[in-house]
Amino acid sequence: MPTDCISYQKSGYFSPLMNDYLDQNDNLSSLYNRFPTFENFEGQILEKQANFDNSNRVALVSVLQKQYACIKSSQSTLQNIEALKVPNTFTITTGHQLNLFTGPLYFLYKIISTINLTKELKAKYPAYNFVPIYWMATEDHDFEEINYFNFKGKKFRWNKESTGPVGRLSTEGLLDVFELYSQELGSSTNAETLKNQFTDAYLKHDNLADATRHLANALFGAQGLVILDADHADLKRSFIPFAKEELLNQTSHKAVLATTEKLKKYNIQVNPREINLFYIEDKLRERIILEEGKYKVNNTKIEFSQQEILTLLVSNPEMFSPNVIMRPLYQEVILPNLCYIGGGGEIAYWLELKSFFKAVNITFPMLLVRNSVLLATEKQIKKTDKLELNWSDLFSKQAQLIDTKTKQLSEFPIDMSSLKNQLQEQFRELYERTKLTDKSFIGAVKAQEIKQNKGLDNLEKRLLKAQKRKLSTVLERITDLQNELFPNKSLQERQANFSEFYLECGENLIPKLIERLKPLDNKFEIIIT
Repeated sequence: MPTDCISYQKSGYFSPLMNDYLDQNDNLSSLYNRFPTFENFEGQILEKQANFDNSNRVALVSVLQKQYACIKSSQSTLQNIEALKVPNTFTITTGHQLNLFTGPLYFLYKIISTINLTKELKAKYPAYNFVPIYWMATEDHDFEEINYFNFKGKKFRWNKESTGPVGRLSTEGLLDVFELYSQELGSSTNAETLKNQFTDAYLKHDNLADATRHLANALFGAQGLVILDADHADLKRSFIPFAKEELLNQTSHKAVLATTEKLKKYNIQVNPREINLFYIEDKLRERIILEEGKYKVNNTKIEFSQQEILTLLVSNPEMFSPNVIMRPLYQEVILPNLCYIGGGGEIAYWLELKSFFKAVNITFPMLLVRNSVLLATEKQIKKTDKLELNWSDLFSKQAQLIDTKTKQLSEFPIDMSSLKNQLQEQFRELYERTKLTDKSFIGAVKAQEIKQNKGLDNLEKRLLKAQKRKLSTVLERITDLQNELFPNKSLQERQANFSEFYLECGENLIPKLIERLKPLDNKFEIIIT
C-alpha cells in the first residue's frame, strides 16, 4: 500500500466547522480575511505593510536579542532577528503551550509547517523576508494541561504546586521525572541524545520559559526559527492603547458575541468575558472584573478605580495579561505577521475574532490549519498490505472498521439490503391489494412489514456477530495494528511524544518531516519512519 495521504475532511478527525472552513464554505467567508493560498499572500503582505506600526519593530528586536543573549543560536536565527528591523520583513507565526518535553507530536508539526511556509513564500516573493516565529504561551496558567508527556504508553508527570504564569515556574523537581524517563529510554546513542536534550533544557535552566526556549532552539534553531516570549514590559507597552480600550469599552466582548451568533450551529470554541485581561504578578494570574465602577482582581482583595488601573497600565503594562480572546490581537500588534498556523481548535477560535480586529483597526491574519502526520514503520506498512487495508480503513472508527472488514472477509454476504429491498417490493404490492379490498387491513400489513424488517435486522446482527467470532484471529490483528497507529483510539499526534520516534530515527526524524510536509496542501500525511 502506498504511503500517500488523506484529506483532512475525509480523515474523520476534524470538526464540522473546520471541514467547512477548509471547503471555503460561503457561510464562513465573512469570518476570515483571505484563505491561505500562495496567490492570496500578495494582498496580505500589502495590507499588513500599510497597517503595521513599524516603530514596534524596535522593541521586538531588542527583546529578542535579550532573550537570545545566553543561547547558542544559529546564524539563520540571528539573521532572522536582525531582518525583523526592516519594513519588508514579515512573520509566519505558530503558538503553543509550554508542554513538558514538547508534549504531543503535533508540537513538531506546527513548527515545521511554519518553517516550511516561510521557505515557500521566500521562493514565491523574493523581494520580502519571511521569519518563522514560535510564540511561547508563557502567560498561561493551566499547569495541568502541560505538566506531562507520554512515552510508549506511559505518562511521565511533573507533580508540583503551580500558581501564576507557567513561564515563570521554577523547574525544580524535574530531576525526578528525568530519572524515571531515562530508565525507560535505555542506553542507545539516540537514547543518550534524548537524555542530554532533557538535561540541558530542564535541569540547567531555572524556569519553564527558558527551558522550553532552549529545547525548541536545539530542535529547530538550525532552520532559523525565532522563539518569542511576549511576557515582557517593552512589548506590552505597544499594547497599552488596546488594553485601555478593553478596560474602558469592552470592545472585544461586544464584537466576539456578535460573531459567535453566526457560529451557533457549530460548537463555540471560546466565549468572551466582559473584560478579557488578567492581572499578573509572579505568583498570581487572575481575571480583571468590573463591578460597580471598580476594577477588581478575581479571588483577591485587590481593586482599583478607573484612574488607578489606567495609571498602573501606563506605568506597569507587564502586569496586564491578555486572555485567549485578546492574545491574538496582542500578537498581531507586536509582530509584522501575515499568517497564524494552528490546530483545528485554535483556528476555530480565531474565526470568532475578525470583527474585533476590524473594530480596533488591526489587520486580521490568514489562518492556516497546521500539517497533520501519521508516522508508520516499515513493519506496520507491511502488516497493512498483508491485511488488505487502506488508509480510509485505518482512519475509520474501530467498530466501523471491524464491521466493514468482517463483511468483506465473509465467504457469504452478511448485508441484508437486497433481501430488504425484495421485502419492500412485496409489501408495496400488498398495500396496493389492500387499497382494492378492505383498507382496514393496512394496519395489519404495516405491523407485519415492521416485524419482518426487524427479523432481517436481527438476523444480520447475529450473522455479523457469528462471523466476527469465526474471523477473530485476523480481526484481532487489524485492531492491534490500528491501536498501534491510533493510541487510545485517538490521533497519534495528539498522544505520543517525539522522543518515541527519535529513539528509532535519531537525527533523521526532523529533516524527514521538513522534507515531506507541505503546509498549504491540507492533507494528512502518512510518513514511513
